[in-house]
Amino acid sequence: MSVWFVTGASRGLGAEITREALDRGHSVIATARDVSAVLKAHPEMPDGLLAVNADVTAPEQLTAAVEAGLAEFGRIDIVANNAGYGLVGAIEETSDKAARDLFDVNVFGVLNTLRATLPTLRAQRSGHVVNIGSVGGFATVPAAGLYGASKFALEGISEALHGELAPLGVRVTIIEPGGFRTDFLNSSSIQVEPAAIVDYAAGAGPVREALAKNDGRQPGDPVKGAKAIVDVTEVANPPLRLQLGADAVERVGAKLDLVRRELDQWRHVALSTAI
Repeated sequence: MSVWFVTGASRGLGAEITREALDRGHSVIATARDVSAVLKAHPEMPDGLLAVNADVTAPEQLTAAVEAGLAEFGRIDIVANNAGYGLVGAIEETSDKAARDLFDVNVFGVLNTLRATLPTLRAQRSGHVVNIGSVGGFATVPAAGLYGASKFALEGISEALHGELAPLGVRVTIIEPGGFRTDFLNSSSIQVEPAAIVDYAAGAGPVREALAKNDGRQPGDPVKGAKAIVDVTEVANPPLRLQLGADAVERVGAKLDLVRRELDQWRHVALSTAI
């Protein structure tokens, strides 16, 4: 059985990943900014659950959580970077503070967690890093550009980390979910910047409206999503990327088609720059 370290474990996919791992007999170091929220999500207090306070923007809390987990279980096998939130707003409409706060959690929070956990995985010469990204980190849309940028950053981190850790026996997978029926689209998980610039009503407006109307109507089942995530950690050769949901598959496929068309159309220009 494996020992999981899960950030943002109190709700959404994080809570479901924690539940699925525990149901399979794994142990979980379940972290959140408020440990009582983790305990509320798992009131039955299953065997193998260690709930720990840890804000991903506070490195010292993550270090303490890792130390508590090692004291309890002796090892960490799988690190699930799930903590994060969404941000809606056209690029120009989004304040500097909102953008920086988002990156502090969605990007630097992941880096903080990796710095706290990777020494253990490296010493073991085994383990698996699972970064919960988004289809928006591969193919973003108007009004979600800054959120998409934070998940694009996670894609880059994951690709490089994959190459850096593979020789050490540590695997890396980035999960690219589409819309899942969690609380992600309500005010507890998403911040909406005011629609302050009329010129962006045509470009960003339809996405703003669609996101507002889609809360509770997302096509993805979070229980099935968590099962797929735990499944991928139990195979011999996990993928670098795993899309979850038909909407994610469609968006990723459409972007790949577009990139291929433009690459072929403009290949002569690209190649013309050679010395």
